[in-house]
Amino acid sequence: MSRYCSQCGKSRKACICEWIQSLTSNVELVILQHHSETQRPMGTARILTLSLANSCCFVGEDFSQHSQLNRMLSNDNYRHFILYPGEEALTHQQVISASQDKKVRVILLDGTWKKAYKMWQLSTNLHTLPLVRLPSDLRGNYRIRKAPSDNSLATVEAGYHILSLLEPNRDFSPLLEAFNQMIEFQIKQMPPGVFENNYQG
Repeated sequence: MSRYCSQCGKSRKACICEWIQSLTSNVELVILQHHSETQRPMGTARILTLSLANSCCFVGEDFSQHSQLNRMLSNDNYRHFILYPGEEALTHQQVISASQDKKVRVILLDGTWKKAYKMWQLSTNLHTLPLVRLPSDLRGNYRIRKAPSDNSLATVEAGYHILSLLEPNRDFSPLLEAFNQMIEFQIKQMPPGVFENNYQG
């Protein structure tokens, strides 16, 4: 019997499936995951793909020649945006206004800031897509990974916020509930004092 859950991919003792809820969204998420994230026990992108039937995840670093992604980007029935900071990045209100006649796909980059920046640089097929940004006052709860700033978000948090902003009449809070349960489990596995000494203050 495998030590890993066949659904969430995490070790059986750290399985998150009991907290996953199937959610409906008109906005589709496409997660581009840096290959270094695939084996991280605290990775959160899987919460999105398990919870949202119309989300998907591709693994790599340079997605310029990624056939499935390029096929999706060529679909004129959708407007595609990439969640990435920049001077020209749109607000969620502008995305809603610009997408009244078409479906929306939002691309998330799953990796550290350094890895995400490299993915962005290498993947030239993303450079023509409009950027969308989240409000700057959001605060993340990724207490068990070092973050470059207080407003750094885990991938599942970023997904939750962009979906909630674009579809305010839907409840996406189960995404955060699964995330928080995963965090609490990992903290409980740490030796006494490790969390307090390394991740707080």
